[in-house]
Amino acid sequence: MDRTDDPLAAIISDRVNVNGTVTQLSLLADGRLWWPEGSQRNLTIEKEVLGFAGDGRDIRLKTIVEIGDGCCGGGGSRGKLVRNDVVFRPSSEESHRLWCHKLREFIDSLGRPKRLFVFVNPFGGTKSATIIFRDQVKPLLEDANVQLTVQETKHQLHAKQVVQSIDLSKYDGIVCVSGDGILVEVVNGLLQRQDWNTAIKMPLGVVPAGTGNGMAKSLLDSVGDPCTVPNAVLAIIRGLVADIDIESEKYRWMGTARIDFYALTRIFRLRHYTGCLYFVPAPGFEAYGEPISYPGSSTSKGSNSDLIDEEPVKLQRLGYQGSEIDLENLGWRVLHGPFISVWLHNVPWGGENTKAAPDAKFSDGYLDLILVKNCPKLPLLSMMSSLDYGGHVKSPYVMYLKVKVLVLEPGPRLGEQQEEGIIDVDGEVLARGKGSYQCEQKALMAYDKLQITVDQGLATIFTPM
Repeated sequence: MDRTDDPLAAIISDRVNVNGTVTQLSLLADGRLWWPEGSQRNLTIEKEVLGFAGDGRDIRLKTIVEIGDGCCGGGGSRGKLVRNDVVFRPSSEESHRLWCHKLREFIDSLGRPKRLFVFVNPFGGTKSATIIFRDQVKPLLEDANVQLTVQETKHQLHAKQVVQSIDLSKYDGIVCVSGDGILVEVVNGLLQRQDWNTAIKMPLGVVPAGTGNGMAKSLLDSVGDPCTVPNAVLAIIRGLVADIDIESEKYRWMGTARIDFYALTRIFRLRHYTGCLYFVPAPGFEAYGEPISYPGSSTSKGSNSDLIDEEPVKLQRLGYQGSEIDLENLGWRVLHGPFISVWLHNVPWGGENTKAAPDAKFSDGYLDLILVKNCPKLPLLSMMSSLDYGGHVKSPYVMYLKVKVLVLEPGPRLGEQQEEGIIDVDGEVLARGKGSYQCEQKALMAYDKLQITVDQGLATIFTPM
C-alpha cells in the first residue's frame, strides 16, 4: 500500500454519518481514523480496529477499545478491553466502495493472520477452555475476519499427532487455547516433521486457559499487559512475531510451583533427591560447580515405567536432530545433589502467579536454572511465599544461574534407594521413578539422563505490541 510521508495526510476523507452524527471522517496516513465531532473522535487501526464489514449502505467497524481511563486511543492508565461497533455511512455508493477498498488495503498491509488452526484443550486447568474459546476468543477472531479451523484435543499428545500431519500451507499460524502443555506438544510435533526446518517457523500463539500459563504471562508481562484472554488474542490478531528459543528435546518450562495444600505438606515433609547436574555455563556463571568432561547420553538403565509415544526410528531421523553443537569440547561443569528442587526455565513466569526465573530473557540463547539445596523448612516456606514476584532467588538457599546445555541425571531419594522422583513439564509427567506417586502408570520416558540444549531463535511466536 502506498502511503504519504506526511502522517497527518488523509488517504481518504468524506462527509459521513458516524453513529448518527454527521461529520468529516478521515483515514490518515499514520493509520488513524479521525473525526472532529462527538466524544469518541479517534481510532487507531493497528491497535483498535479488528476488522470491518459492509452493512448495506453502512460500514461497520469492529473495534476493541479500553474503557476506564476516560479517553479512547490516547494514553492514560490501562482499562478494560471492550468490543464495540462503530457504524458510519459514506456519502455515496462510490464513496462506500472506496472506503472499503482503502480500509482493506490498510489492514492487509499490517500483515495480520487470516487463517488459523486452533487447538482447544477441554481438560486443562479448570476445564474452562471450551467456554473461553466460545465466549472470548472466537468472537474477537471473527471480528478480525480470521478463518478458523478448530480442533479439541481428545487425549495426551493429540495436538502433537495432529501437527505432524496437517497441511501447514493452509494456515498463517497455530493457536493453543490451553496452558503451556499443548504448546509444548505443538512444538514437538513440528520438530518431528520431515519439513521441520520450515514447519517450526509457523507462528504460534497461546491463550491462557490452563493451570500453568507461563508463556502467555511472560509474553504479556514483557510489554506491561495483564495476562488476560483479550490481550492474548490481540497479540495474535495483530500478527507481530518474534523468534524464541526451543530446546532440542521435548522438555520445556520445567515445572510450575504453586502454594497449595500439597506444597505446604511437602515443605513440612521435605524430600531430598540425589543426582547430578552437568551443564555448560553462560558467560559470568563459570564459577558454579566443578569442571568435568562431557557426561555422555542416556545410560538406558531402564525403569519400571513402560514408555508410550515410542517414535519410529525413521521418523526421528527425518525430524529435528537437535542443535549442532560440539558437546564434547565445551566447558562442562557439575553440581552434585542432594537437591530439594530443580527448575529450568527460558521464560520468566512458570505460571500466572509464579515468577520462577525473573532474569530469563526471550531468545538470549540460555536456560535459567534454579536450584534449592539444604534449605530448612521455615526459610523454604518464606521463600515459596515470594514466588509471585521472583523474590525467592535472593534466598541464600537458592542457586540461580544461566546455562547453554544441561544434562540432568536424576537419582533416588536421600536415604531411600528404592524411592525415586518425578520429572514433569508444567505438571505433565514425563518420567516416574520407582516408588514415586502412581509409579505404576505409563510415562513418556524412563527416569534416566535427560539432556537439554538450547537452539537459539528456532521457533516463532505471536507477540504483543
